[in-house]
Amino acid sequence: MTVTTNRSPIIALDVMSGEAGAAEAIAAADIAAERYPRLSFLLFGRQDVIAAELVRWPRLASRAQIIHCDDVIGMSDKPSQALRRARSTSMGMAINAVKQGDANAAVSAGNTGALMAMSLFALRTMPGIDRPALAAVLPTLKSESVMLDLGANTECDATNLVQFAVMGAAFARTVLGLERPRVALLNIGEEELKGTGEIRAAAAVLKGARLPMKFIGFVEGDKIGSGDVDVVVTDGFSGNIAVKTAEGTSRLVTGLLGNAFRASIWGKLGYFIARGALQSLRAHLDPNAHNGAVFLGLNGLVVKSHGGANARGLANAIGVAHDLVADDVSRRIRDDLAGVDMASATAAAPDAA
Repeated sequence: MTVTTNRSPIIALDVMSGEAGAAEAIAAADIAAERYPRLSFLLFGRQDVIAAELVRWPRLASRAQIIHCDDVIGMSDKPSQALRRARSTSMGMAINAVKQGDANAAVSAGNTGALMAMSLFALRTMPGIDRPALAAVLPTLKSESVMLDLGANTECDATNLVQFAVMGAAFARTVLGLERPRVALLNIGEEELKGTGEIRAAAAVLKGARLPMKFIGFVEGDKIGSGDVDVVVTDGFSGNIAVKTAEGTSRLVTGLLGNAFRASIWGKLGYFIARGALQSLRAHLDPNAHNGAVFLGLNGLVVKSHGGANARGLANAIGVAHDLVADDVSRRIRDDLAGVDMASATAAAPDAA
């Protein structure tokens, strides 16, 4: 079978992985099927489990094919262990469907390290990309922004950062609908002399590149959520720490608010008055509303859902996959790379000041 992006995009869905279970995954696929009438699915997992769930969702059943596999990658499995079992697992078989051209994108809520290792091994990196990067959409004060890398690469040189910027901008043009996204490198200061040599060398290349983006220099960690930057670029070590810190701070603030509102009768009255605004805040910060991280830079699309995402959250991740397929984000990245002088990025970076 050969995929046909102009007719019916096909999503390879890893039904068995993730913490929510097969029932939530099937429900998510039906939500996505309603949102995208041309979307169809290959459902990877235990046939008896999937078939029993599909009885509840006739719309999805008419547009889905079950691919049976007994084995499932666990959340605690090491990437090396997962690679050895790739051919027999729901995760590995979903990725292989993209490699073979049977699906346009794979979606999984499973083990991130295993998914990254399997995807890289099966699909390899695109020409002109040294390393893939994990990109995701995050809430901001104004709307949403894209951040990468979120953990795929703990150490990056200037070339990697430039490539991440190109991929992140292409991703933002697709998922955020921006013609010229504002791109910045995460740094310890906004001044040109701040940061490591790699960061400053990457900034010099991006300033002179002809790309469909607006490079605005450096952004500090406390400005990530301001909404003044559309794409935040960093190495996976800093990016993972930054996003986990932001998630923890969000839980801290909502927890403190909850404690304050429950502390007294006046707090409960205040909650009643501000209930609408608080519900709006909760919805804006809900991880399910921003679900769907992407391994950019591979010869195929793989979308990572939060392991504990509910049906609505996983449906949003499937929606991200649909949009990237429809907008041919891989072609965008290839075209944009042609406007970058990578020779400058590979030159020796100056020492940090």
